[in-house]
Amino acid sequence: MLKSRILLVEDCQSIATTISLNLELSGYECLVKHNGLDAFNFIQSDCSFDLAILDVMLPGMDGFELLTHIRDYGIPVLFLTAKADVLSKVKGLRDGAEDYIVKPFEMLELLTRIEKILDRQGKLDRVLRFQDITIDTQTRTVKKQSETINLRPLEFELLVELVRYKNCTLTRDRLLNDIWGIDFPGGTRTVDLHIARIRKKLCLQEQIVSISKVGYRLEE
Repeated sequence: MLKSRILLVEDCQSIATTISLNLELSGYECLVKHNGLDAFNFIQSDCSFDLAILDVMLPGMDGFELLTHIRDYGIPVLFLTAKADVLSKVKGLRDGAEDYIVKPFEMLELLTRIEKILDRQGKLDRVLRFQDITIDTQTRTVKKQSETINLRPLEFELLVELVRYKNCTLTRDRLLNDIWGIDFPGGTRTVDLHIARIRKKLCLQEQIVSISKVGYRLEE
């Protein structure tokens, strides 16, 4: 299965390294450029990206100008910047960016925004894999090797969330809001019970790690 390809253009070496490592851990292929002009020259020979993440303040060519060129190739853009002013956000979105995230940010927030963009573009993987487990999000079926595993609807949604954000710590509150909704009257104990069932049904006792007083993380 082909991985979604993401072009990251960020002039700060440490930020670019952190983002690219997290993208790769989440199953994406990431190419990093530190200069806007270098990125522009590169996409003229290889424009097969599913998403571009651009910093606004770049050497060589700023993110706004780079956006106008990337847009011609049909690559959706997410702006990543330290500029929190409204005018910059409006300019980026009016020029055609899909989304805008302001530094500093939580990595999980960035991953969520990426997923939403790829989903809107029809580029989000519909079949997910984790070790010997295959999840088809369209038919809502789960297989472990060749055996079909019957999951309840909320167990299925919870498993998808864990796999999409594998290697990331997901808080109980986030899982409760994402899967059950903000109006759900029950407490986070519901999350624990469903995690226990998923562990048992899919033999993921070691892979789904409990983070004390926080939540859970699916580890490879």
